[in-house]
Amino acid sequence: MRWCVRAFTGESDEAVVLRAQAGEAGAAEELLNRYKNAVRARARKFFLEGGETEDLVQEGMIGLYTAIRTYSAEHGKSFKNYAYLCMTRRIYDTLRAADKLKGRQALDPDSLTAGTTPEESLLAGESQAEIEGTLMRALSDFEFRVVTLWLEGMSYASIAFETGKQLKSIDNALARSKKKLQKAFAGKQ
Repeated sequence: MRWCVRAFTGESDEAVVLRAQAGEAGAAEELLNRYKNAVRARARKFFLEGGETEDLVQEGMIGLYTAIRTYSAEHGKSFKNYAYLCMTRRIYDTLRAADKLKGRQALDPDSLTAGTTPEESLLAGESQAEIEGTLMRALSDFEFRVVTLWLEGMSYASIAFETGKQLKSIDNALARSKKKLQKAFAGKQ
């Protein structure tokens, strides 16, 4: 599909996302190609017991595809940050599910079907979407990325390396974010 690459050359991710959401042939594929190396790099940082890195890459690509389908510029965030969040969340969810399954098997092999009801899962998903929406509205792109990385468990130094910023910038971004989020969530109570 060489024609697709030429058709989208020089267009921003946000413009290509709109074209993909409108159903234009090749637009989603273009974004998947643009971000496949980022997904692969993210997946390599983790180990899936009983699985392969490619399993995590596949999950990350599913998260990326979800980002393409669900991205909305209304929140004022870049597609890049949103895509990073979606692909990372999908990888983490896979790791958590594998860890939970491993724990259940160790405790009781018959408990594999036990767990949350579909209704509980749906409500948890809605709550998470509401929290993410609040984060996206309240924080700048940089603050959103820093908070996301921090919530993933990255150290200040790792976040500084990942974003290409100084440690002081990371510290300031987290302090600003804390104040903004306290104000945003206080208004929801």
